Amino acid sequence: MSYFEYLAEFGPRFVDGTIITALQTVLAAVLAIFIAFVAGLMRMSPNPLIRGIATVYIEIFRGTSLLVQLYWIFFVLPLFGITLEKFTAGFVAVGMNLGAYGAELVRGGILSVPRGQWEAALALNMSPTKRMIRIIFPQALLNMLPPWGNLLIELLKGTALVSLISVSDLMFEAKQINSTTFLSIQAFGTALVIYYVMARFAITPFMRWLERFMSRKLGRA
Repeated sequence: MSYFEYLAEFGPRFVDGTIITALQTVLAAVLAIFIAFVAGLMRMSPNPLIRGIATVYIEIFRGTSLLVQLYWIFFVLPLFGITLEKFTAGFVAVGMNLGAYGAELVRGGILSVPRGQWEAALALNMSPTKRMIRIIFPQALLNMLPPWGNLLIELLKGTALVSLISVSDLMFEAKQINSTTFLSIQAFGTALVIYYVMARFAITPFMRWLERFMSRKLGRA
């Protein structure tokens, strides 16, 4: 069987798997970004209880394996009365894991804004909320974007683990096709190329465009 014949027969399944992977990536990214900003701001709270809650969350999810977290969310939580459908469990696990890493990027980005900017906003008699929204956060966001690009690529690759709880993503389809054809090079080679294309031609260009957009907004272009 030539590779073109292989694609003609199994291509639709790879397409279906790619769509599920894309959905998992987008949903996990939205969750991760939300968690990252909430936990990152909580980490900077003067309240020790709020800061402690964020610290515990970040340390647990950064210090343990994503695979173990995925199994806990899908297999263990039902023992406590919390049952998530496998598709939901997949992006929740990936989002919560990467959100913990993102929280430190948010905290670092905010702290990287020069002290003079904080003092200037204070001198203009801005409220803390207005100061953060109008002055600090836009500059912090620009500082965060390059590492966030790397984190989103890691998130995309992390979604491959959801195949282990039978989510029919790209990796699940590749393994199923390989188990029936035993054409490992074609199955996993095709998956490898698709993952690369998604990272190189979807996530990376979007993040670079966002960096240029924010630079223009802040007059740094």
